Amino acid sequence: MAPAAMTGMPPPVRDDIDGTWTYLQGGITQIMTNLQEGVDLKTYMGIYTAVHNFCTSQKASGFTPTTNINSGAHRGAHLLGEDLYKKLTEYLSNHLRQLLAESKAHTDEALLAFYIKEWQRYTVAAKYIHHLFRYLNRHWVKREMDEGKKSIYDVYTLHLVRWRDVLFQEVSTRVMSAVLKLVEKQRNGETIEYNQIKQVVDSFVSLGLDEGDSSKTTLDVYRYSFERPFLEETKTFYQNESKQFVAENSVVEYMKKAEARLEEEEERVKIYLHPDIGIPLKKACNQVLIAEHSSILRDEFQVLLDNDREEDMARMYSLLSRIPDGLEPLRSKFEAHVRKAGLAAVAKVAADADKLEPKVYVDALLEIHTQYQGLVKRAFNDEPEFTRSLDNACREFVNRNEVCKSGSNKSPELLAKYTDFLLRKSSTGVEETELENTLTQIMTVFKYIEDKDVFQKFYSRMLARRLVHSNSSSDDAETSMISKLKEACGFEYTNKLQRMFQDMQISKDLNNGFKEHVQGLGIKGLDSSYSILGTGFWPLTAPGTTFNPPEEISSDCDRFTRFYRNKHEGRKLTWLWQLCKGEVKANYIRNAKMPYTFQVSIYQMAILLLFNEKDKNTYDEIMSTTQLNSESLDPSLGILVKAKVLSASPEGEKPGSGVTYALNYDFKHKKFRVNLNVGMKSETKQEEVETNKTIEEDRKLLLQSAIVRIMKARKRMKHQQLVSETINQIRQRFVPKVGDIKKCIEILLDKEYLERLDDDDLGYLA
Repeated sequence: MAPAAMTGMPPPVRDDIDGTWTYLQGGITQIMTNLQEGVDLKTYMGIYTAVHNFCTSQKASGFTPTTNINSGAHRGAHLLGEDLYKKLTEYLSNHLRQLLAESKAHTDEALLAFYIKEWQRYTVAAKYIHHLFRYLNRHWVKREMDEGKKSIYDVYTLHLVRWRDVLFQEVSTRVMSAVLKLVEKQRNGETIEYNQIKQVVDSFVSLGLDEGDSSKTTLDVYRYSFERPFLEETKTFYQNESKQFVAENSVVEYMKKAEARLEEEEERVKIYLHPDIGIPLKKACNQVLIAEHSSILRDEFQVLLDNDREEDMARMYSLLSRIPDGLEPLRSKFEAHVRKAGLAAVAKVAADADKLEPKVYVDALLEIHTQYQGLVKRAFNDEPEFTRSLDNACREFVNRNEVCKSGSNKSPELLAKYTDFLLRKSSTGVEETELENTLTQIMTVFKYIEDKDVFQKFYSRMLARRLVHSNSSSDDAETSMISKLKEACGFEYTNKLQRMFQDMQISKDLNNGFKEHVQGLGIKGLDSSYSILGTGFWPLTAPGTTFNPPEEISSDCDRFTRFYRNKHEGRKLTWLWQLCKGEVKANYIRNAKMPYTFQVSIYQMAILLLFNEKDKNTYDEIMSTTQLNSESLDPSLGILVKAKVLSASPEGEKPGSGVTYALNYDFKHKKFRVNLNVGMKSETKQEEVETNKTIEEDRKLLLQSAIVRIMKARKRMKHQQLVSETINQIRQRFVPKVGDIKKCIEILLDKEYLERLDDDDLGYLA
């Protein structure tokens, strides 16, 4: 109906439903169909007034004018509002049936365009009509809704409900089919007008009305009519595409394709889909693009590992991490590969385990760890589970390899020796920063060592020698290493190491006091210094030989002993002659530009000082004067002969009775300071044997103390349970053998710390 016709029409009688609706229908039709041409203010206000007048009519209520105005108005509004509401509902249904008929002439994109155009027109008109019927909304609709009527809605919502029930239910499948065809075109590389899809999505979302509360909305309509078919079509599309692509291309190419497709779908959600579809769409794509092809991806992983295809491994990790348990088979293969690589690297350098250089061995271990740690970081996103697989593999090849076969303690021993090499003064040319970095790398290997007690024993012995001989390259580096060990294993592990440093500091102060004491006596003594080492903290033993030091040394030692006892009454000093060293000047050598200085052990010094009295001494004379046994005397003489400081007669004869030694007056050396205090290989080997023996003894004591500690707390335990608990307590120091634990239990039974009870139980005896 044209606006002109509308304005010329007289206002209806306020309680006449037929007249009122005839008046309103023309305006509603104008808004619904020709809103773009506009509605004049007079018409707009006429419709608004007619709705108001009808809803407030009192005549229809059946009461006289004297009736209470408020109650009459409300009851009238109730009755007449219902008639008006029904008329509007019927009008909208008829209008939408007409649209439904028109829609049948359209298909695909034309249908989409028709649907979107009519939806926009209809919803804009609904807002206007909603405002015109505001009085109906405010009174009659509100009261009905307050009374719990579920089929009553405000006027705007009524428009949506009628659209959904009359038009949408009939055309939604066809509209969705058109949407899916459009999406398929885009997936196949064509350019589409994706804004159409976005508008369809928005309309589907708007139709999600909560039947229980019309003021709320749900996504039920959208999920059923849009999301469900969209996900099904997506699965079908990618199932078909992926099967064909895998059949015609390599696995690596397929991974690139799948990666690109997943990114496209994520972008699709951002551009024109509802955010709610994001998770289910990702899940659907992961299923058809990854999970259904996971076996061929995993089969390819070993090939990528063997060929160091880091970028492709990162891509595979990214894809398989999207599906449940997708990475576990990769972790297993990675662990086996790293273990194999580590064993191969060790086998390559371990041709002769006895001659193996500690640095070469440790570098071989570190190279593999560094390589695959980098791979975990770059390709596997530093994932904790892959790190655990790396740790498991490293622990395996560090502790059980070609060098450590048959359960030897070579790994911790070689690691300790390499640390000693770095921390000794002989490793010159290493910058402080570089040294610190290398110590950090050593701790990486240390982390994987199972027999940490073996490392501790060797390290403490070597540290003791470095400190006693003042042979440390840097106090800061020594302190740093101990701090690292303390952080890794706790205070108890490094307690004795730290006490060694304290003893050395106390010894410095003591020596200063002794020098002042000697000066005070007016005696010109030797330029000597003494180290006082606590018996319980230093891994050192008394010498295995008697020894009669030279008079010069003996008198100075006696002086120091008296000085020390005055300060610490009751303490006993045990002289560790095998660790003592000094310097002697050789003034006897002919044609020397300046006197040579020999750096010697105390045993070598005692031998050389005998030649101040005469040029030749027999083996028996030397042994008698020094009182050294052959195990200590022979190596010392052997070094002096080998360095040509002494000559042996008969020539080439090994030290022993019947051999005479003479000073070599024609001694020559390229340096004027000659170090003769060098360890023999046999001594080193013997020390290793002794260290390993000490380790075994310490382990027995450690196991016994752990067993007693456990039983003291528990009082009674099953034999097998006690073994398991002991392993758990000790494994931080070393991995104990079950047989050794059982032997220790037997020892404690014999010593009556434990007793046998019924049912294989053991009891604690207080």
